[in-house]
Amino acid sequence: MGIIITIIIGFVIGLVAKFLMPGRDPGGFIITILLGIAGSFVGGWLGQQFGIAPEGGFGKFALGVVGAIVLLIIYRVIAGRSSAA
Repeated sequence: MGIIITIIIGFVIGLVAKFLMPGRDPGGFIITILLGIAGSFVGGWLGQQFGIAPEGGFGKFALGVVGAIVLLIIYRVIAGRSSAA
């Protein structure tokens, strides 16, 4: 059950990240979920590195969104570069 909840929360985080960073993305539904899940881990890791890792709730969700936005920026740069070639 934990994996399903992680996927759902990751999808929501990915959607929020795409909403906050509009523009044309080369990815679709699966990329949104993967960026959200990975962004959640990246945001949590960055929060721990800077000493601002909340236990849960909105703070953890916000860090996940920030992590997903960072990954979305990196993904756009990499995918944009490979499609231009």
